[in-house]
Amino acid sequence: MSKDYEVVVIGGGPAGAAAATLIAQQSRRTLLLERDPEPRFKIGESLMPGTYETFDRLGVLDKLKASAFTRKYSVQFYSRAGKASSPFYFQENDPHERSVTWQVLRSEFDQMLLDNAAAQGVEVRRGAKVLDVLFEGTKAVGVRAKLDGQEERDISCRVVVDASGQSAFLSRKLGLRRFEERLRKAAIYTHYENALRDEGIDEGATLVMHTENEDSWFWYIPLPRNRVSVGVVGDIDYLVKQRGNDLEATFQEELAKCPRLRERLQEAEQAFPVRATKEFSYRSESMAGDGWVLAGDAFGFLDPIYSSGVFLALKSGEWAADAINNALDADDVSAEKLNAFGPEVVSAMDSIRKLIYAFYTRDFSFSKFLGRFPEHRQALVDLLVGNVCGRDFDQFFRDLSQMCPPQSSETQVA
Repeated sequence: MSKDYEVVVIGGGPAGAAAATLIAQQSRRTLLLERDPEPRFKIGESLMPGTYETFDRLGVLDKLKASAFTRKYSVQFYSRAGKASSPFYFQENDPHERSVTWQVLRSEFDQMLLDNAAAQGVEVRRGAKVLDVLFEGTKAVGVRAKLDGQEERDISCRVVVDASGQSAFLSRKLGLRRFEERLRKAAIYTHYENALRDEGIDEGATLVMHTENEDSWFWYIPLPRNRVSVGVVGDIDYLVKQRGNDLEATFQEELAKCPRLRERLQEAEQAFPVRATKEFSYRSESMAGDGWVLAGDAFGFLDPIYSSGVFLALKSGEWAADAINNALDADDVSAEKLNAFGPEVVSAMDSIRKLIYAFYTRDFSFSKFLGRFPEHRQALVDLLVGNVCGRDFDQFFRDLSQMCPPQSSETQVA
């Protein structure tokens, strides 16, 4: 029987926009349903250079180069004593333009990707509320949605892509989501205006700054139009449950424990009241089933320490699109066919996860690690830029385990 669309994508973030665009490029009828009627504020503002090839395939590189988004050449870490590491410049061993990326305002960045999707043939519907994913037995066959305030309607398709972000629509429905017990964190964040920015290529560097007791850390992300994104991350019990509901007071208490950051904010003005998110590290048990696929945060999300969220969203959206196109060409939308990209995503996430565990190990520092194992500097830079696909980091992580005991990724049911 004829379907309304070949593919319906739930969610208009980076994963959904990437998947929909690459599917539509193959002249397939593709519908993208985005819940929010207008672009909205999000964190996840720092990109990794590993997104370059995906942007190239999507056809947005020229738009990014012409944008006002801040150029990001490096990341730098500060110890609890306020000592800065040498910057990790992404161009060190790869002097190519792909080693420069951007610090973005997500409302503008996400809209850029959606506009690009529409220009390449995706039917984009904002203000569309997906109420359910429709199944015949175990096979997804469409969605039930409300479009632009209209009455509910059923929309049939060959493949449903859940790219609904951390709401994880389909993963929740199927009971697939698992939280990582070792990474039960919370983040409290805001923007500042007129904060101190470094000069030259260091102006756009992401700074990661430990507090004096190492119970939390701050991100510092220079954004366009004289703004800087500042957020503090710590264990949820420490940062939220033991403090009460005054998030602003908690943020200021942690800021008092980070003198080098306070110096940068001396002349700055806070742009809006702090906001918070919590318990954000999780992964779903499956990435695909008969007629359905999970992409981006709808499948899993890692701690924000290495800015991997948008990178993994874009890559999983890209790889999902390739798997879906191959499945439709073969007239086979089984779980086995659609999950062809799954191992790549899981491998990339696992490599970054191990690096996250190292960061949260007390008294561990990458400066000390590289002092002992200088031959691994390039592998570390590769991990920080997102050059993790199809790479063998076994020796790196074996040596890392000598200074940072390996930890399992315990999970609990969502």
